Amino acid sequence: MGEYSIGDALKGFLNKSKLRNGIRAVQIEEIWEKLMGKTIAKYTDKIEIINHTLFIRTAVGPLKNELQYQKPQIIQRVNEAFGENIITQVVIQ
Repeated sequence: MGEYSIGDALKGFLNKSKLRNGIRAVQIEEIWEKLMGKTIAKYTDKIEIINHTLFIRTAVGPLKNELQYQKPQIIQRVNEAFGENIITQVVIQ
């Protein structure tokens, strides 16, 4: 049996674990402002990832409209931030 660092062991565990999606949900909340900017982050009420879908909730009508046009860019930014294709679609609520 080979030697692993604690970080590598945790990454391996999370990749095979059902906890992975829960951790991604927390991570997206932490990096949302960096990805989308302070203004969008300020008016975004809730963001979550469920089954490769990013759900964005906001009560601001113009922001909903703007986010509809930015769906491809949002998918690209989130996937680049995580280093893999974790979302395939965006739902604006």
